[in-house]
Amino acid sequence: MNISQAVENGILEKVSPDKELAGKETAEADYDLEKAQKALEDEDFKWAIVKSYYSMFHAARAVLFVLGYREKKHFGISVVLDDLCKRGKLESLFANDFKAAVSAREDADYHYIYSEDEAGHMLDVAEQFKERMSKLAGDI
Repeated sequence: MNISQAVENGILEKVSPDKELAGKETAEADYDLEKAQKALEDEDFKWAIVKSYYSMFHAARAVLFVLGYREKKHFGISVVLDDLCKRGKLESLFANDFKAAVSAREDADYHYIYSEDEAGHMLDVAEQFKERMSKLAGDI
């Protein structure tokens, strides 16, 4: 699915680009990353995974707001990340990491599948993802 199809199907909404909202999303990404780190330290591995995902979600939303989109479903973020990869603006690793984070969060939240190793890995991925999304949002 491409961006036009996602808009047509109500997965994405075209909005005015908004750097102020993007900044708020980046702040939320930072907040969630801090909470994920604290959860990992507290050995709350499920919560560390969930908060790592939400850090990535908010970091990606910042990019969407800069581009002039709002997701109506979390899948919309993957559509935009894939489009950025196709246009050479983003390395495919980051789109793949986001999709893996969606799965890890769903496994932790809905299937009670989580571990210390997964939580630590997700936190590392979320940190790298947030840095890359911040750079991307600034470059657009």
